[in-house]
Order: sequence, then C-alpha cells, then structure tokens
Amino acid sequence: MRALPVLLLAAIAAAGAPAGAADLLEVYRAAQTSDAVYAGARATWAAGQEKLPQGRSGLLPSATLSAGTQLNDRDFRSRDPSIANTSSRFNSNVLSLSITQPLYRPQNLTVYEQAKTQVAQSDAVFALSAQDLILRVAQAYFDVLLAQNTVELAAAQLTAIGQQLEQAKRNFEVGTATITDTHDAQARYDLTVSGEIAAKNDLEVKKRALSQIMGRTAPPLSSVGARFTLVDPEPNNMEAWVKDAFSSNLQIVVSQAGLDFATQEVERNRAAHRPTVDAFATYSDTSGGVSGVGISPTDSTTRVIGVQLAIPIYQGGLTTSRVREALANEEKARQDLENARRSADFSTRQAFLGVTSGIAQVKALAAALVSSQSSLDSTRLGQEVGVRTQVDVLNAQQLLFQTRRDRAQSVYNYLMSLLRLKAAVGKLSEDDLAAVNNWLDRP
Repeated sequence: MRALPVLLLAAIAAAGAPAGAADLLEVYRAAQTSDAVYAGARATWAAGQEKLPQGRSGLLPSATLSAGTQLNDRDFRSRDPSIANTSSRFNSNVLSLSITQPLYRPQNLTVYEQAKTQVAQSDAVFALSAQDLILRVAQAYFDVLLAQNTVELAAAQLTAIGQQLEQAKRNFEVGTATITDTHDAQARYDLTVSGEIAAKNDLEVKKRALSQIMGRTAPPLSSVGARFTLVDPEPNNMEAWVKDAFSSNLQIVVSQAGLDFATQEVERNRAAHRPTVDAFATYSDTSGGVSGVGISPTDSTTRVIGVQLAIPIYQGGLTTSRVREALANEEKARQDLENARRSADFSTRQAFLGVTSGIAQVKALAAALVSSQSSLDSTRLGQEVGVRTQVDVLNAQQLLFQTRRDRAQSVYNYLMSLLRLKAAVGKLSEDDLAAVNNWLDRP
C-alpha cells in the first residue's frame, strides 16, 4: 500500500465533504430499497423460487373432489293402451373423490430436477443483479464527483484567465503589451465560460442519473480524501484471477445452469417414449329419487382402487421432433456457456489491467500535477522578465487544470477497476464497497 501525498489529494477534494454529505454506502443502501431495476430483479428471483414446489408437485399425489346434482323429469308413455302413462320428477346426486399417485413417470422426475436447476439459476441471476447494482451506484457516484471536479476546475480556471485578461488589458493600456495578448486572453476566457456552462450541464445530468438509481434527489456527496491509498490486486497475478473467474464468475454460473437445464430438457422429452404407471383410488356415493311407479329410491356406493399402465406407441412424430428441438437448444446453451467463459476471461484481464495500469497512471499524473504547477510558476516568472508571453502563461494554466481533471478521473477509474475485478470473479459484495467508502472524506 502506497499512500498518496495529502497535498495532491487536495486537487480532488479541495473543500472537503460538505456538511450533511452522503457517502458511498449510504447511497448504495438507498438504492437497494429504491432502484427499480434491482426491485424487478428481486421480484424475478422470488418468482423463480416457486419453480421448486411446482416441479415437486409432479411427484406427489393429486386428489379431486367432485359433486353434482341434477333434476330428472321423466314422462313414460306406452304404445299398449292397457298400460297407463306415468311421469316422475326426482333428484339424483353424486359425490366422488379420486386420488392418483404417480408410481413411474420419468418425465415428472426430470421436471423436478429441472426445477432445482432453475432455482439455482435464479439465485445466480439475482446475485448478478446485486453486483450490477453496486457497480451502477459506484459509477454514478464517481461520475458526479468527477463532474463536480470539472465544474470547480472550470471556475478556478475562469478566475485565473480572468486575472490574465485584466492584466493584458492594463498592459495594453500602458503600452507594454500588444492587442494580440488581450485578444488571446479574451478568447481563452470566452472558451472557458463555454466550458463551465457545459460542465455545469454535465453535472446536472450526472446528478439526475444518480437520483434515478436512488429514487430521490441526489444529496451532496463525500469526496475521496486523504485516507485514499493505491492497493495492488491480491494476488498480484492475472492468471490467478482468470482461473478464479472460470470457477465463480456469476455469468458463467448462470450459463452453466442454462446448459444443465437444456440437457435435462433433452432427457425429459426422451422420457415421453417411456411407459407410465399410476396408482389410483376412487370413491363415489350416488343417490337417486323415485324414477317410476313401484320403484323405490336407490343409493349406491362405489369404491375402486387400482394401477394403470400407459404405453405411448405413436404420436405422429411429435416426441421425436421435440427431442431434436431440445438437442438443438442444448447446443445453443453450450455455445452460450463458452461465450460466457470467454467474456469472463476478457473482463477479468481488462479489470486487472485497469487496476495495475491505474496505479501507474495515478502516480504519473500526481507527478505531472507537480510538474505542471512548477511549469506555470516558471512561465509566470518568465513573463515578468520578458522571456515568456501571455499565450505561454495561458497554455501553462490550461495544462495545469487539464492535469488536475485527468488525475481526478484516473483515481475514479482505478476505484471502479477494483470493484469490476471483484465482480469479474463473482465476489463483489458490500464489504468491497465499504472498503472504498473508507477512503472518502466524510464530514
């Protein structure tokens, strides 16, 4: 760990954190309860958990209770004149209970295994959404800080160039400078005014983006403070991180579950060729009224228990076609998994290089900031003794302010690379966000 000089950190957080400023963890916790994308992911996860009881239901008995009543109105007319016509009206009622228990249904067993796979996949997808929320919050947070830095630097640059413009005007009035110096300073001043307007507009946009995630107006934010340190990846070996990503990257876990489900889908469709065996039991209670002259009301009770075997023979090629379809989907899932592995390899290497090169860039820009300040001081002194022009001073000022902004951006990029590296191996958590939060200058 290499601490950066406090003097250089002042370029990022010159005024410190404003009173009542929120830190990164506070913003993240607000987003956890308000972000619509994360809330949608939570609802999707809750729906995914229901796949397990749905899949298990195919292995458990099913029971159906049915009841019915009907009014019977009968007229009996005989063609034999000696037999009198008769009529009757009566109710008949039936109550039936049927229970079926699958004994051998390979399709149902495969559906249950698929349900387990879907639940595991929904867990991984939700964990991926949680990591995505951390990254989105951190990115939006640092985007606001960078936009604030840009506005502050634009205002400071406008003040400095304004002083140069006033000096150029005075020098021209007393005849020690040409009108060209005044025009150069005026042009730089006008451009800086335009840049400040654009910077303020960009800051407002970045605040709106953060507000969208938080679900409320973005509060003042804590800036990176003097506690900030440059930390090497642990372990400081790219291949070790890539190996870790292959085993725990969440997108790989999701894709692997997708392949497992597709493989099980092939087995489920093939099982449609196999026979099924069910045990069943039925109880029926029927009662009827008088249905004719001399006939008494009747009641009957029926109890049935048995085993039913069903053997599929031919369904017009439907089952075979579904097997071929499932095999094609399995191959697609296999290719999706391979793509997820390659993407994890790329994102891990990119994030690792972002951390290691970010360390070098922050240090280089810290040194460049000192050099730019020295260059500006030397140029101003040269102008006073007549060896440097107004344009030289303006250029030196421009370089100094650009270096300050670049260095601030390099710090935020480094912090995001740290978080993305953890996300690439599926291990980004609130603890990692808390570690970054400890580097903020909280009031």
